[in-house]
Amino acid sequence: MHELSLCQAIADLVKTHAGGRHVEVVRVRIGALRQVVPESLSFCWSLVRDAEDMPDAELELECVGAEVKCRSCGRQSEITSAWSIWCPRCDSPDVEVLHGNEFLVTSLDVS
Repeated sequence: MHELSLCQAIADLVKTHAGGRHVEVVRVRIGALRQVVPESLSFCWSLVRDAEDMPDAELELECVGAEVKCRSCGRQSEITSAWSIWCPRCDSPDVEVLHGNEFLVTSLDVS
């Protein structure tokens, strides 16, 4: 379960930027291609936040779907499977990933 190590990395980043202030909310954007299970990440966050002395810090997740642009036909398309990244129009595997690779702490609420 790599979600636990991801939560530890999030906590390290949050503590650095919070500067000792009380952390209320941590917002994270996760792309569909990152193979992160949102429920597992939320569960692991509840463990990590307690261990890192941030017991009230809520984790808000924004899940981003996968979208590619085909270099062969030019079409932009959503991808429904992280295991098959190719153009649904022309079946070309020559695509540029536009969205879905994100894993980003977007903001914090501190007091």
